[in-house]
Amino acid sequence: MSEQAPLVSTAEAPVPANGTAEWFSGAGAVRLRAALFLPAGQPRGSVVLSGGRTEPIEKYYEVVAEFQARGFVVLVHDWRGQGLSHRMLEDRLKGHAKGFGDFVEDYRALLTHFEARLPKPWIAFGHSMGGCLTLLALAHGVGDFKAAVLSAPMLGLQTGNRPKRAARALAWVMARVKAEDYILGSPGDPHGETFEANIVTHDPGRYARNRGLVDAEPLLGLNAGTWGWLDFAFSASAWLKRAPEVAAIGIPVLVMGAEQEKLVDNADQQLITARIPKGRWIEIPGAYHELFQETDAIRAVVWREFDGLVAAI
Repeated sequence: MSEQAPLVSTAEAPVPANGTAEWFSGAGAVRLRAALFLPAGQPRGSVVLSGGRTEPIEKYYEVVAEFQARGFVVLVHDWRGQGLSHRMLEDRLKGHAKGFGDFVEDYRALLTHFEARLPKPWIAFGHSMGGCLTLLALAHGVGDFKAAVLSAPMLGLQTGNRPKRAARALAWVMARVKAEDYILGSPGDPHGETFEANIVTHDPGRYARNRGLVDAEPLLGLNAGTWGWLDFAFSASAWLKRAPEVAAIGIPVLVMGAEQEKLVDNADQQLITARIPKGRWIEIPGAYHELFQETDAIRAVVWREFDGLVAAI
């Protein structure tokens, strides 16, 4: 019998109805957290929801409730290294990774653990890093999915004034000499950022709500990434650009990019999406990176795209 896990709740972010969290074992038997939410009526299928870097289960309560209202069972989880799942370093606030193999196997373990409670059809949903890892899992044949939706997936990173090849080479070297060090030498100061300076959402209410979750439970917090994490991100993108398994993905894959993206690379999204036989890339006008945490007007466009995909499968 599975052991129940906690879910954090605030006045602005209450836990959706009909849901519980529990622990399960990922690759290497590490303890990971997931939560299952049921719709009010007869399920029409299941959505497996995978958040991005730094994003715990709690950040997606609003999205979970919207999937429930559409009749879906929703399985949402914390990747290793974040949320309340196993942290990879003694300093739990460092965003670290060691390649993408364990992430893919964690995803496989997640589906195995919950499979009997997930009515078909299955739809994979991933945002940012979660979108990248979802696509990697699909390419590795994990899960019997009918379709996938990727929100601003991390299929490439913006590297500013540094050429991508040089940035990737630097990450490769540093990951082999100082893998656990912060990329910029410091953890950053997430609580020093103002809404006006943020580059992920135009919605002040949702921005404050998400910040409030970490204030309520600091264990949900995560700081900047390490060189190991950056090397993982570049390696994942490179694999998706060349691996023949990507061209063998047979389900519809909707990839949504943000017009005002500041973090991931929309050109790489388009390049990789073009390798998927039933892949489709669209750009969401006026949006920052976190499409499902955006303003109501932007989210309405995003939800129309999701609903259109579901209607077509």
